[in-house]
This record gives sequence, structure tokens and C-alpha cells, in this order.
Amino acid sequence: MKKTILCTLALSLCAAHMAAAEEGQSGKASWYGPGHIGHKTASGEIFTGKEHTAAHRDLPLGAVVRVLDIRTGRSVVVRINDRGPFVKGRVIDLSERAARDLGITQRGTGDVTLEVLALR
Repeated sequence: MKKTILCTLALSLCAAHMAAAEEGQSGKASWYGPGHIGHKTASGEIFTGKEHTAAHRDLPLGAVVRVLDIRTGRSVVVRINDRGPFVKGRVIDLSERAARDLGITQRGTGDVTLEVLALR
């Protein structure tokens, strides 16, 4: 009985969190530097920095997200394949390619809004 209640509670919290994430999340985006190239991501893929991928703390691996730079209006679509960022105030870590296409590599970070397009 306790296991059933705990499982139900955990699933409810997860569903509520996912619903909030789908509504849009705002904060700082940063990007992975070259020191991460060749390392395994949380999904098991080898990070290259050349694909439109990103790290997010909570969204499921494989989720597809539109990242909108609030300042410029530019956006990119990325696939979540890793966990992070682990810096307060940051909501997503982008691959170098995604950051370059978004236009934040020179600044290092950008104020963004996330829109979940697909959960996989």
C-alpha cells in the first residue's frame, strides 16, 4: 500500500512538473565549451558540439525544445540529450552549434524562453 501511494505521488509530481515545463520556462541559456567534446552525455551519445543538442535538468532525454533568445528574437530547435546546467539561474546548456545559430557564443549566455515541441 505504501509503495502504491509513493509511486502515485511521484508520478503526480513528475506530471505536474512536466506540464509546467511545457507551458514555457525562462532563464539563462549557456553553452558547452570544447572541453566536453568526446565525453558521453546522459543519453549515452558522444558529445560533438556540432549538432543541435542541449542539456536540461528535468525534461526527458529525447525531448525537442525551441529555444528563443528574448533579446534578438532568434530561435533554434534542440534535442535534449544530457543533464544540466548546474549553475543557478541557468535553464539550458546548448551545444556550440546551437549556441552559434542562436547568436549567444560571443556573449556566453542569453536570456531565453523554452517551448517544448515534443516529448519522447
